[in-house]
Amino acid sequence: MSARRIPYPLLLALTLAALLAAAAFSLSWGRYPIPLNAVWQTLAGQNPDETYANIIFNLRLPRIAAAMLVGAALSLAGAVYQGIFRNPLVSPDLLGVSSGACVGAAAAVLAGGGILMMQGAAFAGGLSAVALTLALPRLIGRDSAVVLVLAGIVVSGFMSATLGLIKYLADPETELAEIVYWQMGSLARAQTEQLIWLAPLMLLPAAVLLLMRWRVNVLSLGEREARLAGADTRKERMLMIVCATLLTASAVCLSGTIGWLGLVVPHLARMTAGDNNVRSLPLALLFGALFLLGADTLSRNLYEQEIPLGILTGFIGAPFFAWVLVRQKPAD
Repeated sequence: MSARRIPYPLLLALTLAALLAAAAFSLSWGRYPIPLNAVWQTLAGQNPDETYANIIFNLRLPRIAAAMLVGAALSLAGAVYQGIFRNPLVSPDLLGVSSGACVGAAAAVLAGGGILMMQGAAFAGGLSAVALTLALPRLIGRDSAVVLVLAGIVVSGFMSATLGLIKYLADPETELAEIVYWQMGSLARAQTEQLIWLAPLMLLPAAVLLLMRWRVNVLSLGEREARLAGADTRKERMLMIVCATLLTASAVCLSGTIGWLGLVVPHLARMTAGDNNVRSLPLALLFGALFLLGADTLSRNLYEQEIPLGILTGFIGAPFFAWVLVRQKPAD
């Protein structure tokens, strides 16, 4: 039976079950293996072994939660961007949020800040870059989706040049290594305290986008058709961009730069559930959480040293995207 013939509610239930199973497996698998029955007992407070409790609650559980949040956020943001800009090659860093976050984090490293300062500066940098992108079309008096994308390219280029300058000024033995490692993406520093204040910044915009997912279908018709359907294209697109930006900035400040995820997973969701965003957006969210959870579990267990997530997602995402292009070639 093909995936398209699976009833949509069953497809969601199977994906959610796979996500929960992957989370349980990730809690069990590691350099210090924990039997699955001991995992359940520890989560239920019925296991007196303090070593198990410390590993699960202080090390693995925050990281698993972070992986699911970041994966869901980037995938949902990518799916929304691809819908409202009517371009399947769009990714969550379209408007410069990732480049701005990298500049913020690098500036914090150069200033001698710790991980909390890096994450705060990355979040502020990402939002600042998108604010600049949104301001450029108004300054030139051409407020359209195409001009907005071009403004994002301009801002991303400027931020990349700024990041290059910061790298040039950084100490090559300490600061530069920290900046490069952060750019590669990792969840090794995920902590419960960070998730407490970041989770609302990710869950609320995600809820708004899921509630508006049928409006993404309207905006994907095009500017003229959407207005004929009664949509206020400017306000609705702006609200969706703000929510997707908050998702992306929150994800990047928590994990660093993770490529391919927000580009590839929305394609997988559409291949499975169809082009209707009412169905594909929730599925993209679950697929993204499952994808990054699996990648993070592999990154910390495949080798003696942890493999940066950006490298692993690139090795997985690039061949998959090539397969998608090959698969769609006969239809062109």
